[in-house]
This record gives sequence, structure tokens and C-alpha cells, in this order.
Amino acid sequence: MSKKLYVGNLPYDTTDDQLREIFSGAGAVDSASVLTDKFTGRSRGFGFVEMPNDEEALAAVEKYNGYDMGGRAIVVNEARPMGERSERPPMRGGDRGGDRGGRSGGFGRR
Repeated sequence: MSKKLYVGNLPYDTTDDQLREIFSGAGAVDSASVLTDKFTGRSRGFGFVEMPNDEEALAAVEKYNGYDMGGRAIVVNEARPMGERSERPPMRGGDRGGDRGGRSGGFGRR
């Protein structure tokens, strides 16, 4: 059964083929993809690599976690399904504007 790895902090010019080529140094690569923004087409700076088994996936994590790629230390770990990621607290916005009460100032005020 294949093992999916998360690869983060990628240089923004990294291609799927480059990712596949690098990770092939740790074993066979079933697939490699760099995720892109659906509107701009630019890289989002992370991707996924699938290795055929646990042993090769572990070898890839040990070899490439912290690996310098284009001046950036990439992060490699086992990918987690969407439901298993840690929940982030909802974003809390600050002041949302609106009437602040009181009298408004300005020219011609009496």
C-alpha cells in the first residue's frame, strides 16, 4: 500500500517533475505533485509525494526533512487526512467598523 508524504516550504518555482526526481533518491515514487492556486496558477509552496511502501516513505522523510532545496529547508512528514489535522481556532477579526456613536465633527458644525 502506498504512503503519502506532505512536502512543505518548497521554493515557488518547484515543478512536479523536480519533486519526483529529488524523492526518487529515496526509492520509487508513485506520484509527485506541487499544489497551485486555482486562480493564479502559482505554486502554493507545498505538495505531496506518494511512495510505494512504508520503508521507502520513512527513508524519504529521514533523508529529505530539512533538506536544502533552492535555499529553503523543506519539511517532509507523513500526510494526514483532512479530518485528522489539528483544528485551528476560528479567526477573530478586530473592529469591523460601523457607527461609533457620539456626534460627528467636521466643518460647519454648530
